[in-house]
Amino acid sequence: MPQGSVEVLVAGHELTLLPDGAIYWRERSALLVADLHVGKGASFRADAVPIPSGSSLDTLSALSRVLDATGAKRLLMLGDFWHAKRGRTDLINQAVAEWRHRHSGLEMLLVEGNHDRRSGEFPLELGIETVADLVIDGFVLKHHPEEDERGYVLCGHIHPAVRMIGQGRQVAKLPAFWFGSRVGVLPAFGEFTGDATVYPAAEDRVFVIADGDVVEVSLTGAGVM
Repeated sequence: MPQGSVEVLVAGHELTLLPDGAIYWRERSALLVADLHVGKGASFRADAVPIPSGSSLDTLSALSRVLDATGAKRLLMLGDFWHAKRGRTDLINQAVAEWRHRHSGLEMLLVEGNHDRRSGEFPLELGIETVADLVIDGFVLKHHPEEDERGYVLCGHIHPAVRMIGQGRQVAKLPAFWFGSRVGVLPAFGEFTGDATVYPAAEDRVFVIADGDVVEVSLTGAGVM
């Protein structure tokens, strides 16, 4: 596994939290990611917002590196692969097709997110299945963080981050994996997504990504704001 990863037991299954913001589920040889928002920069540029190009290509390259590093046989995407329909330019579509071809032997599945629904489906030739949700081994894979009577939910959507305060009173907001009693939320995987400060309950478990390491933080100490 990549350096800086952490093993955690969730709903009776051992998951590896990766510093790239993904989860590797060894038992299923599956990589879980959320919120890539491919084409976001292109959609901003289509609205004449001067955003530099390259973030979508960087996101796909980063995902390829994690797939190669873990040797995953299955990619499970928890919503918002796409950002917006107008961001699916010829260049972006070509990049996605080339990325898919590079991983042609890999099973890929997308749990449809709100941005995906507005952006349109994958071309059939890419062989990426789209579902509303997926129940597997006691997990319910969704996009939105909502409890489900069918099992423990793993999802994305909110791009969680927590505010940390250092000994010198400096403040940093760090992307985080957030595990509550019934719902676990992955950080956004995309290079150009933004994040939202979350305020977990004291009994939740939170793992921040800092300087290439995944680190569990105490929610009852003075380090979390």
